[in-house]
Amino acid sequence: MSAERIREPTAPVAAARRRRLRADRARQLADLLRHQARTTGFPGGVLPLEDRLGADYGVSRNTVRQALDLLRSQGLVERRPGVGTVLVAEKYPHGLDRLQGLAETLREHGEVTNEVRTAGPVPAPAPVARRLGLPERSDVLCVERLRRLDGLPLSLDLTYIPMDLGATLLDCDLEHHDVFRLLERLTGRALGSADVTLEAVSADAHSAAVLQAPRGAAVLMMERLTRLDDGRPVDLEFIRFRGDRIAMSGHLRRSR
Repeated sequence: MSAERIREPTAPVAAARRRRLRADRARQLADLLRHQARTTGFPGGVLPLEDRLGADYGVSRNTVRQALDLLRSQGLVERRPGVGTVLVAEKYPHGLDRLQGLAETLREHGEVTNEVRTAGPVPAPAPVARRLGLPERSDVLCVERLRRLDGLPLSLDLTYIPMDLGATLLDCDLEHHDVFRLLERLTGRALGSADVTLEAVSADAHSAAVLQAPRGAAVLMMERLTRLDDGRPVDLEFIRFRGDRIAMSGHLRRSR
């Protein structure tokens, strides 16, 4: 055994460690409260008092305050004199285990409306043509829509569709119908599958202005390539969701 003694942490190191542990507990509590807000909610939209939260979750009052500060910084709650800490933002669930349009997905939460900002044929950029299985520079229908839920900006969708379908879609009511429903009606086939990629990106000036979000705020971007049930790719989308208004969820099974 070495004669050198193991030194105890100095007071500043020990204090820093305690602060880190408190911050970890505050983050963990914030995650639990965010989950409850998204699932069961709180009576009247008001969170329990700090002492009650501390007792329920077995943490100190300081930890509760740090957790609530985190939720306030994320725009989920705010402190109102005479009322307490209240929920001020709702996240809507977007399922990842079924292939649905936004109106189908959120039909229980309100009315989805579409503001068609642009709609017309454009030469397909090479990556778009490749994903849709088209010759390079083929014309595709390009549609940009602002999707709102009960008037609240929720997502900015950029959609590319092969022109043999897109030419007919231009005559359809894109403001009141999901493109998925229209594609199934036009082709007489069901949609079959989709490849989905999700990533967090910073809102550029255009997206931020349209979504009424701070420039540089994190938005959740979904890239989705959808195929008919015969395997033909018919819809390539780049969807920017306001991250403070949407929560992705799904039921996954482990493959053997």
